[in-house]
Amino acid sequence: MRIIAGAAKGRRLKTRKGMETRPTADMVKESLFNIIGGRLPEARFLDLFAGNGGVGLEALSRGAAFCLFIEKNVQCVKIIKDNLQLCGLQHLAEVRQGELPAALSGLQLQFDVVFLDPPYHSPALKTTVEKISQLHLLVPEGLLIAEHHRQDKDWFAETKWQLVREKKYGETILTFLVPTAAAAGKRE
Repeated sequence: MRIIAGAAKGRRLKTRKGMETRPTADMVKESLFNIIGGRLPEARFLDLFAGNGGVGLEALSRGAAFCLFIEKNVQCVKIIKDNLQLCGLQHLAEVRQGELPAALSGLQLQFDVVFLDPPYHSPALKTTVEKISQLHLLVPEGLLIAEHHRQDKDWFAETKWQLVREKKYGETILTFLVPTAAAAGKRE
């Protein structure tokens, strides 16, 4: 696993051994950043279920101003911190250890882009998206992106989120959502 572009391009990232984590494949990550690249300069990025931090690190490398990583596994939290040091991006980030969605409580920031990649088929996908909405963690014009299994259905409330794009990669789907209030404002 490596950083694809930007200030830390080519850096190889540490990952956790075993199959417990599922890093975002380079092909999926490259496509994701081709889609959202224009949103990254000076953006506040939230990387949930962060694993080794590859997605948030890519965002920082490509110009995001700040990234908050949240991951429940203590070993992965250490790996994220090591990867930030390896890429020279530690001054642009904060890493928190905690179980989602509970770890979102108390956040005072709003984010321009929220990325979440929970374990496939996990109820945490739905509960975390609900918590993001309740806490207004996304700026009004922000973008929420979920990486999930194609069989994961009905995990976001259509009254609160509007689907703007989906990209499929075999069993994996990237779903791009905006708050319905922002989508309604653009139609007027």
